[in-house]
Amino acid sequence: MLHVTLKAGVMMLKIHLTVLRSPPYVTFQDGQWPISGEKVPDLVALTMGFSIREDLDWPGLAAGSLFQRPRANALIVVRGLDTLDFPKNISSYPLENPVPFTLDSVANTVHTLFADSTPVVLQLAPSEERLYMMGMANTVFEDLPVTLQQIRGRLSQDGSVLTSLPLISLSRNNEADLLFLSEVQVLYDISALLQKHKHLAKDPAPDLYSLELAGLEEIVRRYGTDSPQFADATRILTSALQKFADDVANVYANNAVVEVVTVKTFEAPLTRKSRSILQTTNEGSLYNLAYKYDYDYAVVFNIVLWLMIVLALAVIVISYNLWNMDPGYDSIIYRMTNQKIRLD
Repeated sequence: MLHVTLKAGVMMLKIHLTVLRSPPYVTFQDGQWPISGEKVPDLVALTMGFSIREDLDWPGLAAGSLFQRPRANALIVVRGLDTLDFPKNISSYPLENPVPFTLDSVANTVHTLFADSTPVVLQLAPSEERLYMMGMANTVFEDLPVTLQQIRGRLSQDGSVLTSLPLISLSRNNEADLLFLSEVQVLYDISALLQKHKHLAKDPAPDLYSLELAGLEEIVRRYGTDSPQFADATRILTSALQKFADDVANVYANNAVVEVVTVKTFEAPLTRKSRSILQTTNEGSLYNLAYKYDYDYAVVFNIVLWLMIVLALAVIVISYNLWNMDPGYDSIIYRMTNQKIRLD
């Protein structure tokens, strides 16, 4: 079913973050510095020029330009293998502490800062209805296949990956193969729509693409990692991801960041429960008490405290000077009155 957040799960330790494309002013340092899985949303936010609540103590991302920010960020999570055979000249980092993560915080920041614009926030998750889209600009993606039935119909049309890609050992009659090829087809269709609607890259709002691909995991489950089907699927997916990264970079004039996270499997998949905005009861509190403080508590506290201290000192100083004022010398009113009396 359709979810606001990406489906997430407990990741295995063998996870890699690979940066396929980045603009010149977003610099990823060469090295094998591990980054925590829960910090991936913060990393995406920093690459887009947004501030985060806590500093990211990770040397892999160098300080960027204050006057330039990427026009888009695309994060693709690939399930089913530890790593893909990308070129050696790109940056790749291991992920530690693999906890579930989503890019909801980044999406909320985009919509908050650019509420008057039309940002694209496009998410793909392995579910029956496969695409989740936000924002007015996403009307250009209305023709994308969403359900499995629509995707299968798209595969039977002219120009689909079934006719344009060398399937070799993959079969169009197998359920696992079709699931994998459907995700590849969606990648190709997104690229085609971006090429057709290049005006999306010219508005002031940055765009966010968050895609999770589980088709390769089904290939592994059915055929195994030593099968020719897995080898062909890995080759096709690697080529499709590189093409997708090239197309995104081309549409956004090399002002986009494209990252790929590879994970062998998700154990115990988790789906975050939706919560009504009308719900006021705090599940963890018997008396519906508010939280003691939030992240802005220290800032607000210091502002109020020092403002009160300054105002109190100002009142004391003014009161003291008024109490000890000599009307004959310190007040211009009495001074002018005395001069007038003397003249009379």
